[in-house]
This record gives sequence, structure tokens and C-alpha cells, in this order.
Amino acid sequence: MIALTLALLTTLPTVGQAQERRYSHCIAVADATPGVEYVQQAAWQDPVPERGVRINYIGHSMFLIQSEGGVSIVTDYNGYLGPTEFTPDAVTMNRAHSSHWTENLEGVEHVFRGWSDQFGIGADHHTELGDVLIRNVTSDIRSYGSIEEDGNSIFVFEMANLCIGHLGHLHQELSDAQYAALGRLDVLMVPVDGSMTMAQDAMMRVVARLHSSVVIPMHWFDASRLDAFLAGMSQEFAVQYAGGSEIVLSLDSLPRQPTIMVMQPEMLSD
Repeated sequence: MIALTLALLTTLPTVGQAQERRYSHCIAVADATPGVEYVQQAAWQDPVPERGVRINYIGHSMFLIQSEGGVSIVTDYNGYLGPTEFTPDAVTMNRAHSSHWTENLEGVEHVFRGWSDQFGIGADHHTELGDVLIRNVTSDIRSYGSIEEDGNSIFVFEMANLCIGHLGHLHQELSDAQYAALGRLDVLMVPVDGSMTMAQDAMMRVVARLHSSVVIPMHWFDASRLDAFLAGMSQEFAVQYAGGSEIVLSLDSLPRQPTIMVMQPEMLSD
């Protein structure tokens, strides 16, 4: 018995080892936090308010996400943000279509690709940048008439005690294991085109199960597709229009009822 106990102790990680990788509070906490009215207009060049996150919808599936600590991230980066000299600290990319990635990465310090260099092996990201944790959950994509397992990623950004998920170019309904790996998502960016990614009814099932406090439609191509998504989700979600491309969110001001927030895309400009 003594020998067995010693053997177990030698295989367990030390306290220092256990603290090397920051734990995800999105997975650890299962319940969303209710709140009050939460949207306020802001300019992307301004400082982010205390305990807040600014989200700017640039277009297609590109968002600029800015933290209170000054970290800037662009999702599904395709290399062009608009007539601006601004360069984000980090970008995420997915390769299902060329409009979701680029080789033009000049000046970008941190690049998170949603795929790995080995076919069928998923990328694995879990990185702290200042006050932000960036991690991913892989998903399958259609590729040359077949399926490539773990070929793309759903990225999760944890900042200001918020859990922000970007579904990218999602091609599959998620498994129980994938839902568990994502954990709580307070804010969800979801493609609603209904064709290039997934049929709208399948995407709606994903959104309904994640049940995020704020859902931001993206990748909608035209108003008819956006309207069809809004109509299909109206029984479970309130619908609110941001009146522009920029919003600021915080944990203590999330809506009491899950809400779809419609933002209008706009390129960044100096």
C-alpha cells in the first residue's frame, strides 16, 4: 500500500505545474448571468470601458474584439479591415473558404489558425494575451466532396468575465463533447447564410442549445436570409437592432432574456 501511494504521488502534477495553464471560467461556470439593458454606442478608437468588451462588426464574419486591457483581436481575418493603418494584436482564421483567412499577416504578432498542418489533426490553442484567454474547439468541414475531421475551429475569447464564442464557418451540428468543451458562451457570433455553412434549421438548433445571452448574426449575405433566421428564433430570443456596427458589453449588464443583436457591418476607417 505504501509503495502504491508513493507511485501515485510521483505521477500527480505539482502545484506549479497545475497553474501553468489558466483554467477556463466558461467551462467551470455553467449558468449565464442575468442583467439589464446592455448596449451602448462606442468608437473603436476609444478606450474600452472598465469591465467591458467592445465588439465591432467589420463584415462577413470579421469582428474586432477589444478588451479593457488593450488587447485587440480580429476574427476570421481575411487581410483587409478597411482604409486604416490599424493592425490587431491577434487574428483568428478558418480555411473553409478563402474569405476567412489570408497569407497577408504583416505586422500581426499572434496568428491563430483554426486548422493544423496535418490533415485530420485538429489545431489546439489555449493562449493568454494580456487580460484575454484565447482557446478553440475544433469541428469538421466539407473538403473536396468528403469530410475533413477537425479541419476548422470555433474560437472562444474569455475577457472581463465574459465568454465570447465565434462559430466561424461551421459545417456540422455539434456533439455533446463539443458543447461541453465550449462551456458557457455569453456572446455568440453565428453564421446565418443557410447554405455555405449549414442549413438554417440546423444552425438554429445549435444556437438554441447554446442559449447565449447575446447572439450576433454574421455571414448573412442578404436581408432575406437574416430575416428568415430572426423569424425562426423569435419564439426563444428577443430581437434588438444595434443601430450601427459597434457595441460595448459587460457581464453585469447582459439582457435578462436571450437576445439576438443585429449589427450592421462597417469597415474600419481612420
